[in-house]
Formats: sequence, structure tokens, C-alpha cells
Amino acid sequence: MAEKLPIAVLISGSGTNLQSMIDAIAAKKLDATIQVVLSNRADAFGLVRAKNHGIPTELLDHKSFPDREAYDHAVVDLLRARGVQLVALAGFMRLLSPVLVTAFSNRIMNIHPALLPSFPGLHVQKKTLEHGVRFSGCTVHFVNEECDEGPIIIQAVVPVFPDDTEEQLAERILEQEHRIYPRAIQLYAEGRLHVVGRKVMVDGLARDDSQILINPLLDG
Repeated sequence: MAEKLPIAVLISGSGTNLQSMIDAIAAKKLDATIQVVLSNRADAFGLVRAKNHGIPTELLDHKSFPDREAYDHAVVDLLRARGVQLVALAGFMRLLSPVLVTAFSNRIMNIHPALLPSFPGLHVQKKTLEHGVRFSGCTVHFVNEECDEGPIIIQAVVPVFPDDTEEQLAERILEQEHRIYPRAIQLYAEGRLHVVGRKVMVDGLARDDSQILINPLLDG
């Protein structure tokens, strides 16, 4: 049996994407082992999720460090001590410094609740509804030193309806986040992802020209 990919999951909140990874591992859809769940907030419910599944946790309060670089040095030391090969940001509400990005170059993934490069940053659903776009979605990408600008690995698309609230749209997108994030990690675990410039090439990627979405429907 091939070795499982040792990963770390970094969180600041409820950890629903963490739970999707735990569930995918249990279902044997993700060949990974979560070495540690790290949070910068003691009240992050994701820590409870991890403990309920016997996953090691670490709390590193960013307020205890003089600056972002010092904090990230501590994170790097901790992850290396755990033998982590891939870092998954799952609602980790901190911008990473070059210290961490360089230490795990093209080995840090993040998920964003929009179709990047559209609507980076915060308040994504609010921006989406204000712009009146017909589709939104989510993106898993490798992390670089710019916010939400790293090479894109996988995306999922959801329709946006005229009467959507921010909460309704966020819920619809979150459901797809839970599907594509474990998939992105599995592709990495299989050695199928290769970063070429701004693009992520996926080995064995099937082409399907029928995947066309239109909103509103042509006959609606």
C-alpha cells in the first residue's frame, strides 16, 4: 500500500472543510493522514472536530508573537517537526508571510468562495450579488505571496439567483467546497499536479466539451 500523504490543516473557525477531509479519508477517497490541526484561535470549533477524531491539535495564538514573520517561523517549525508535506488552509484567517510561503512553496493549498481571479479577499458573497453575476463558485489554489492569486487547481460553479441572500449563496458554495477540496488534495497525493507558470497541469485530465452552463436557461 502506498504511503499516505501527511498533511496539516490550518483553521481559525468552525472547520467544516476540515470535516470534509476527515470524512473523505474515512471513506477512502483521500489517501492522506492529518498530522496536525493548527489554529490561531482557542475557540475554533475545528479543534473540537479534530479531537473528536483523535487528530493532534496545536494552538498558536498570533497575539503572542511580535509580528507575522515570527509567527510563521513558529508555524514552519511545528509543521516540519510533524513531517508535514502539504498544508491545507481551511478558513485560516491570516495572510501568510514569505517565511511560510517559501518554506512550503507550491505545497500550501487554500480554498476561496468565489471563481478566482474574480472577487478575491473578503465579503465575497456581498460583492458577487452586488455585481449581478450569473455564476459563482469556489476555487482551490496553491498559495503564493499575493492574496488569492496563486495557481488554480480546481473550481466548482454554482448558479446565482436574483433573490439570493448572501447566506443562501454561501451555503450553496460551501457544499461544493466540501467536494472539491478533498479532491484537490487527492490529486496532489497521486502526484498528478504540476505547476507551470501560473497554471496547474493535471495529469490524465479528461476533456468534456459538454460541460457548458447557462443562467438563465435558454428555454426558461
